[in-house]
Amino acid sequence: MLLRRRGLLALSAAGLAAPSILHAQGNWPDRPIRLIVPWPPGGSTDTVARIFQPKLQEVLGKAVVIENRGGASGAIGAGEAARATPDGYTWMLAYDTQATNESVMKLPFRTMEAFAPVTLVATGPLAMVAHQSTPYRTFADVIAAAKRAPDTVNYATSGVGGLAHVSTTLLQQEGNFSLVHVPYRGGGPAVQDAVAGHVPLFMSNVVIISQHIRNGVLRPLGVTTKGETRHVPGVKSFAQQGFGEFEAPTWWALLGRAGTPQPILQQMQQAMAKVLADPDVKAKIEEQGADVVASSPEQCATFLNREIEKWAVVIKKAGISADS
Repeated sequence: MLLRRRGLLALSAAGLAAPSILHAQGNWPDRPIRLIVPWPPGGSTDTVARIFQPKLQEVLGKAVVIENRGGASGAIGAGEAARATPDGYTWMLAYDTQATNESVMKLPFRTMEAFAPVTLVATGPLAMVAHQSTPYRTFADVIAAAKRAPDTVNYATSGVGGLAHVSTTLLQQEGNFSLVHVPYRGGGPAVQDAVAGHVPLFMSNVVIISQHIRNGVLRPLGVTTKGETRHVPGVKSFAQQGFGEFEAPTWWALLGRAGTPQPILQQMQQAMAKVLADPDVKAKIEEQGADVVASSPEQCATFLNREIEKWAVVIKKAGISADS
């Protein structure tokens, strides 16, 4: 009798809540939307977000407010997004570190449990670049220098445990050489020091270094796609330089909070598909050195799961942690 009564109370409560939930979904969005960018201004994630933000506002009919929450290789902003109410008013533009952070540090959430994949926005190559003042003309030059004097050649990345760090670690494992990692608090600060020549090498997505490659300040030595890429023409991939099947594409994905009503997730995915199909938006993103994907939620989830599993193996083998 008690169980029956509890069941009736639960049904009654659900019945009372249903109209308000349906009303909220039907009017979504009826106020400004937060788009958390878990990196400082000036990095690639911020750049991509600010390219599609105006068109997304136009399509949704409400303001989309970008909030930069940098720190801990994207984990601070991701933590903020993971704590948000799943009402469709907080979203996050995730970067490739989202697939490596949970293997590198102790997080209070798991990516595929805390978030609902909406769309894989874009992918692109990482590139190892050298400042024009360095003697490195090829990646073979870097390897030779590192083997002559191990742990004396520095390379910068946007943070510990990110794809740039983990993929460079894999290159060192496969090539039997050793570099010194210099992590920064995001791609913006890192590219500033790379352009100034304060660090000789920089492993980065092409989005924030393409203009510096074009003007000759940064010299590309290799890319992480399987073959050559149109975004860094004439530069061989690491796979083509003797590193077997090496591949490590960088990526950006729009994630919602897990538990967000499915109609809202679908509406956001449809809005993003329309935004990313816009010729101007697509051209601007691809001009930066990325390829627009605009995947389905299911394709995005499959991609994220694969990246998390793949890089967890490398991270464990190398003993990479937030303190490394």
